[in-house]
Amino acid sequence: MIQLKDIVVKFDDFTALHRINVQVNEGEFFTFLGPSGCGKTTTLRTLTGFITPSEGRVFVRDRDITDVPIEKRNIGIVFQSYALFPTMTVYDNIAFGLRIKKLKKPEIDQRVRGIAKKVDLSNEQLAKAVSQLSGGQQQRVAIARALVTEPDIICLDEPLSNLDAKLRVQLREELKKMQREFGITSIYVTHDQEEALTLSDRIAVFNKGVIEQIGTPNDIYNHSATEFVCNFIGDINRLSDEVVQKLIAGGAKLDPGWHHYIRLERVHVNETPKDGAQSLRGRVDSREYYGLYIKYYIDLGSQIIKVMERNDGVHIYDPGESVQVNIDPKDLMSYAPAGEEGRS
Repeated sequence: MIQLKDIVVKFDDFTALHRINVQVNEGEFFTFLGPSGCGKTTTLRTLTGFITPSEGRVFVRDRDITDVPIEKRNIGIVFQSYALFPTMTVYDNIAFGLRIKKLKKPEIDQRVRGIAKKVDLSNEQLAKAVSQLSGGQQQRVAIARALVTEPDIICLDEPLSNLDAKLRVQLREELKKMQREFGITSIYVTHDQEEALTLSDRIAVFNKGVIEQIGTPNDIYNHSATEFVCNFIGDINRLSDEVVQKLIAGGAKLDPGWHHYIRLERVHVNETPKDGAQSLRGRVDSREYYGLYIKYYIDLGSQIIKVMERNDGVHIYDPGESVQVNIDPKDLMSYAPAGEEGRS
């Protein structure tokens, strides 16, 4: 569906993108994820036509659109700021692109009311000025405006970042539901890992103008290809040299010169060790109670390791309590210090 091939973007002497290659499938929810300044929005703007690449080509359904003007790419865009007309009604905001295309009034009306219903905007809200709506409602207007022209692709640039945490969670569920309903190919830009893992079919993780890994949320989280991805996605423990040596002494085949990581939920407290797992003695330093789970900080002597345990309401460990920590070497993700490709 979408192919970005060997894309290089330069701003004077600064190279913002270094040979970006991305293939997005028809109907896929594909996310560009990374920290600020990593190149994800630059890549989106190259796809939509706001930036012309210094090198490389952009294809949609095998058609080269690299030099096609923005308005002829048939790509819907939802900006971080929504970019709505605040003094215009919701109806007129949604209808704007259809009027530019010079559609007849009956068709415009049918499309506007049809898309408004799908994004849960009432007829009463259609008559209001955009400035009278809440942030969540404005976001729905922006999505409706992007979808009403029936684009091949919709691009969403940090569309939830201006909303409070509770509304973000609510609207990202609605976004995914809408995307499935419309079946439209979606490119989503965010720095929020939880958002990316929750929404995406696949994710491209960006770092300093390069893509570190492309994969499913499970691939990215449990089989991080590089040390950067491993550290950027979710919370994780990097094992100290002393803990690694203890695991090696217990029979684990680990390179002591490499960096070894384990996810918090892969470490277990006071359980019977499974085959291959090793036990280390520790002391509970502190804990954080979240209801569904409890996060423990356990002092192993050479380091404090973080553990995420499901809260069963019975086995709750107090600070100062001695515990047994089980680590299975098969659960480690390991990387050469120079940042070469990892193994897991």
